[in-house]
Amino acid sequence: MDWLWNLLDPTWWLTILGAFATVGVLAIIFAETGLLLGFFLPGDSLLVAAGIFSSASVAQGMGIAPLSFPVLLIGTPLCAVAGAQLGHFLGVRFGRKLFDKPDSRLFKREHVVRAEEFFQKFGPARAVILARFVPIVRTFMNPVAGVLEMPGKRFFLWNVIGALVWVESLLLLGHFLGGSVDPKQIDKYILPGVFLIVLISLIPIFVEAIKHRRGGKNLTEPNGKHHRMQSQSDIQQ
Repeated sequence: MDWLWNLLDPTWWLTILGAFATVGVLAIIFAETGLLLGFFLPGDSLLVAAGIFSSASVAQGMGIAPLSFPVLLIGTPLCAVAGAQLGHFLGVRFGRKLFDKPDSRLFKREHVVRAEEFFQKFGPARAVILARFVPIVRTFMNPVAGVLEMPGKRFFLWNVIGALVWVESLLLLGHFLGGSVDPKQIDKYILPGVFLIVLISLIPIFVEAIKHRRGGKNLTEPNGKHHRMQSQSDIQQ
């Protein structure tokens, strides 16, 4: 199982990629948001780690070349937007056939159901933004939005907003940590820093869930099926 932990460890990725770490971060963010099989790749933790290792002193302490912070600030949101747009296009193009496959190690139907419930619960705009901060849902939300016929122009607008908020906040947090911490002790701060930002990012989702629960909105029947699918007019509102 060591290989699995390596795939989830952002520092492993950055160390393996070496001089190509900056480009590698861009590619991983694109794959994690645009390709269904990319759901297992690190997202939040990778962005925070990339921000940390954009500090020259920290990167040198880890034995890798420092990542280009300007390239990250510009390139990662573009890749996040492009990946999500690809996912939405695939959802529109193939519909539910995109998910018509048996469960395997790399695909679980429950991920699709979870993303669909997320979409139904928060509505198209908020779902596209909030999903950025939720692993796995972040990957499956985009094709699900396409399958549920969220208009392309509206998806693009909230996709851009969500990508900017998600990417830039995590990169800036990491960059701040990298410039504020003793490079010799950076290992002690990476995991706590990543955990903190993930926890903070989930607060809006918890707040929205509490609001819906208090409002008495039952989105599913006892057997887990939705009362109804959102219509095209619902999504456009």
